[in-house]
Amino acid sequence: MNRLITMQDISCIGKCSLTTALPVISAMGIEAVPLPTAVLSAHTMFHDVTFCDLTDQIEPIMKHWKKEELCFAGIYTGYLGSFKQLQLAEKLFDTFDVSVRVVDPCMADHGKLYTGFTMEFAHAMRNLCAKADYICPNMSEACLLLDIPYCSTYDEETVRQILRKLTDIGCSSALITGISLQEGKTGAYAYDSKTKEYSCYQTDMEPQSFHGTGDIWASVFTGCLVLGKSSDFAMKTACEFVREAIHLTLAEENHNNYGTNFEQALPYLIRNIHTQ
Repeated sequence: MNRLITMQDISCIGKCSLTTALPVISAMGIEAVPLPTAVLSAHTMFHDVTFCDLTDQIEPIMKHWKKEELCFAGIYTGYLGSFKQLQLAEKLFDTFDVSVRVVDPCMADHGKLYTGFTMEFAHAMRNLCAKADYICPNMSEACLLLDIPYCSTYDEETVRQILRKLTDIGCSSALITGISLQEGKTGAYAYDSKTKEYSCYQTDMEPQSFHGTGDIWASVFTGCLVLGKSSDFAMKTACEFVREAIHLTLAEENHNNYGTNFEQALPYLIRNIHTQ
């Protein structure tokens, strides 16, 4: 069975980060190996959240895995909360020889950096992205990585230009998530710097958005790559799973507003990952 390391925090309530990555990756038939950066009582939509920093545990965990001569198929990094964690993520990529390296540069949305982050952090994130095979920012994060103004509106050629510039950072392929090229549709757009090919997938846009869907998307995308699927298949599968998770959530009359009922969509994912 393939092993996939995922380095990010645990938000106990909120259906994001490791709380979603572990069950999604496991459901895909992959051994999910968490490298937790912090434990929070809930994600930051909640107030008075408790926080326990695990930065000082990351390197000892990596050393133990290396001592045990453990092998991994892939590494996927999500939310990283400090410069030190960025450096440790770079070391993680350098320490283990894996076939799939994915960076989800979680740091911004709607044109703004998350609370506590600075442009210096965005610049440092570039160093981690340079070590990846794939990076999957949203448009806010893509613009910050390139240090350009946020593109709240865009056409297809603008998206392509940004994707090309993202691969100049050093990654092999770049994808931008949450791309909408026509009314009522959303999805992702990708560029492979080796083949010089673009690909795009659009699905129906649900009437409400939820916290944590980017984490779900990246987990499915990376899992598909670890299973040997094409990046186009991985992109399509991730987009459709997020859509299905939101659809099932909205179908529940008294659904929560802090995350999707992605658990109910896992059977849909399991059926669809074996169609290629």
